[in-house]
Amino acid sequence: MTDTRANQGTRAAVLAGLGGFVPPRVVTNHDLAGRMDTSDEWIRTRTGIRQRHYATPGSATSDLAVEAGRRALRSAPDVEVDTVVVATITPDQQLPHTAPGVAERLGLSGVAALDVSAACSGFVYGLATCAGLIAAGTSRAVLFVGADTFSTTLNPEDRTSAVIFGDGAGAVVLRAGSPDEPGALGAFDLGSDGGRWELATIRGGGSRQRLAVAPLDPADTYFAMDGKAMFRQAALRMADSARAVAKHAGWTLDEIDRVVAHQANLHIVQQVAYELGLPVERCLTNIDRVGNTVAASIPLAMVDAVRDGGLRPGHRVLVLAFGGGLTWGGTTVHWPRLQLAPEPPTLTAPPNPGGTA
Repeated sequence: MTDTRANQGTRAAVLAGLGGFVPPRVVTNHDLAGRMDTSDEWIRTRTGIRQRHYATPGSATSDLAVEAGRRALRSAPDVEVDTVVVATITPDQQLPHTAPGVAERLGLSGVAALDVSAACSGFVYGLATCAGLIAAGTSRAVLFVGADTFSTTLNPEDRTSAVIFGDGAGAVVLRAGSPDEPGALGAFDLGSDGGRWELATIRGGGSRQRLAVAPLDPADTYFAMDGKAMFRQAALRMADSARAVAKHAGWTLDEIDRVVAHQANLHIVQQVAYELGLPVERCLTNIDRVGNTVAASIPLAMVDAVRDGGLRPGHRVLVLAFGGGLTWGGTTVHWPRLQLAPEPPTLTAPPNPGGTA
C-alpha cells in the first residue's frame, strides 16, 4: 500500500479535468467476421464487445493522446499544467518517448514530460506517478494521458486476441489540493508478478530479440496472450487491490457506489463484482462500444459515465487495473463535480500527418 500523500500531509492530487478520444474508424464484429473465423455472436458471448475503433493509416498514438489531452485541458481551463505524463505501450517510436511531443503540440513546451509503461495497468500506475510528483512538490498540476493504438500489435489470424482490442486515448488533469476535498486521489495499492510474464507478451522488437542468436519468429512481432490464465489473475488481483484501498479509505465494500475497472473483458468486470459482493450494476462498462483500449480504458469509461450520468459528484469510486507484466493496482476517489468540454468535430485525418510526435 502506497500513500502518495505521506510526504506532505496536506498535499494531494485532485482530479480537475477529464477528456477522451477514439478515432473515427469503427470496426464491428461483423467486419472482423468477414476476414477471420469468428462471428458477432462468438465475440459478444465471450467478451461483451460489439465494436471497437482503429486508428487511421498515417496516424499514431500521439495523435490520439493530443486530442484527449486537449479535451481534458478544456475541462479544467483554470489549471496551469507544469507536467505531462503519457501511459502507453504503443509509442510512436522507441526514441524519443511520446510525452514531450504531446506536450509541445498542446502548447506546453518546456514542461516536464515522461512516459509510463505498465500495459493495461498503465493508467493506475500513471495516476500513482502523478500523485507522487504532486505530493513531493515537484509538480503543481499534471496532464496525464493514457493512450494506445494496440490494433498495430494484433495478429489478424488470432481470433482470440484480435477481436478484443481497440484504439483510444483518455486524459485527466490533476492539481495539488487537500486530501479531504472532492476529487482527491486516495492511497494506491500496486503490485506485480514477473514470474508470470509469459501470459501476455510481444516478444519482438526489444533487446532480447535483437541480441538473440536464433532468427526472429514472425509470430513474435504480434501480441500473444493466455486468455484463461489472464482472466483468473485479473479478477483476483483487482479484487484484492479493491479491498486494500477501500480499507485504507475507511469504506466498507457495500459503501462503494461505483467501480471503474480496466475494460479487458465484460466477464472479468462481472467477476470482480462477484468477488467483492457488489451488484454488477455498480461497475461502469463501455467495453461493448470501444473494446479493450489498454491504458486508455479507465478514463474512457469515466468520460462515458460522466456523460450519461453514471458517475455523479459524491460517489465513492474504486479505480482498478490489471495488465501484462503481470501488473495490477487500485485507488479511490470521491467523485468531484467535473464539466466535460464540448467535443470538436471527429477527426477524419491525422492531426500531424507524416510527422512525429
